[in-house]
Amino acid sequence: MKVSEIFEEEPVQWGLRGDPYLWRELKERLSETNMPENPEKLQRIIEEEYEKATGYPLSHQEPFFIERFQHGGMSSGGISPEFWVSTAIPMLIHRYDTL
Repeated sequence: MKVSEIFEEEPVQWGLRGDPYLWRELKERLSETNMPENPEKLQRIIEEEYEKATGYPLSHQEPFFIERFQHGGMSSGGISPEFWVSTAIPMLIHRYDTL
């Protein structure tokens, strides 16, 4: 099983308009990564790919802009670290736990 499989079902609600594009990019980046043996390693993998994709660690809590995710609208290209820390990553870890 590949890590990208837990990204199949997208969240119903996002933080900012760039978050769905980041979600899809992470899914693609992790399409060849095997599922690790525990949720802690999965979280590290996701956090590392998040930082590679955005240039920011998850500890950076201020929203920021990624030009390649800009597709029109007021918060276009905006990334919400709070969404990733409080919603997206816990959702992905929960999916792992229910495999």
